[in-house]
This record gives sequence, structure tokens and C-alpha cells, in this order.
Amino acid sequence: MPAITTKDEKPLFGRPWIFIRGVPSLEFLPPEGPLEVAFAGRSNVGKSSLINALVGHKGLARTSNTPGRTQELNYFVPEGYSGQDGDLPPMALVDMPGYGYAKAPKDQVDAWTKLVFDYLRGRATLKRVYVLIDSRHGIKKNDEDVLDLLDKAAVSYQIVLTKTDKIKEAGVPRLVSETAEKIRKRPAAFPGIISTSSEKGKGLDELRQAIAETVGYSTV
Repeated sequence: MPAITTKDEKPLFGRPWIFIRGVPSLEFLPPEGPLEVAFAGRSNVGKSSLINALVGHKGLARTSNTPGRTQELNYFVPEGYSGQDGDLPPMALVDMPGYGYAKAPKDQVDAWTKLVFDYLRGRATLKRVYVLIDSRHGIKKNDEDVLDLLDKAAVSYQIVLTKTDKIKEAGVPRLVSETAEKIRKRPAAFPGIISTSSEKGKGLDELRQAIAETVGYSTV
């Protein structure tokens, strides 16, 4: 399998990435073109930090101590493509709005929820959703609701444990095993569980490889 490269032969995850668009509602979605992988998770699960660590760009996705800051579908692509036919990026990363933030106004939560659900149901170029689970808390009820939706929509997803540096190292294998058992019978769940720490850099290469394989490339 060829390496993930851009048109100038640089590795996909070894060059700058850029933010191209925030999508507050479906009419603002970019035209379907490059394959997409999306990141979903509860507010404050560490999505922005993980995306930044994944592409090696600390300021790409906005991070905040305030949960619920991401209110749009935020699109990121490797730099150096015009976006015109024949000059499309090889793939796009999509940072989805966090869910489960109880302090947000109900109408705002409803708007975020509709945007996310409509996107999941109707985006043909979406190859996989990486559902981020805080390793300190495990799968909660609102995570299960999202997994139910993904199963119903037949959208492939994979569980990524975040913040594993915040729990005892000896507990990570047990958490991985317990999480795998919880999703074992879910029809759209990819069986592998990836454990990560954005702060310590753990699991990032495994996640890059998983994304590469999802979109049909190799990071070698």
C-alpha cells in the first residue's frame, strides 16, 4: 500500500494542515469530494487537543477550558490544495460539536444535535466517526445515545479513549477490554479500541494509521 502523500510527496501527517470552514448548518457544508473522518465526543473530552496533536499543529483546532465551545462542524485539510476539481485534498478531518454539555441553552443544544445527526445521516463521503471517550469516566448514557444513532444510520465508528495519562497506567488495558466488551454487539462499531494521551503523545501513531487505513492509504 502506498504511503499517504500529498501531491508534492510529503506525508499526509507530516505537513501543515489548515482550517477551511465552519459549518453552522447543513447548507454550508462543502461539496462532497475528499473522504472525511469525523471526531465526536462529549464536551471537554479533549477533541481539539487530540486533533492538534494528531496533525502536529497546536493552534489548529481551538481548545478551551469552557465546555461546548465548538458549535459548528469544523473542517481541516492538508495545506496546498485549491479545492477545485483535480486539485482536491486527499481527505478532510471534521471536528464535530461536543455533546452532553448541560449548561448550554436548550435551543442551542437542540440546534447542535440536529446539525450533527443530519450530517451523520446524509454525508456519503464520511468514512468513519472516531468517538472519543474520556478514560476517567468511560462510556456514559449520552455516549450510548450517539452510538445508537451511528448504529441506526449504519455509519462506521471506532472508539478512542482520551486522557489515559490521567488514570493509572496499569488500568488502561482493563479499560480497553471493558470498552471493547461494551460495544462488541454493536453493528456499526469497528472492533479495535485506541487509547491515547494528547499530552503525552501516546497512541497518536496508532490513530494516524487507523485513519490512513480508513481512507485507503498508509502512513509508512
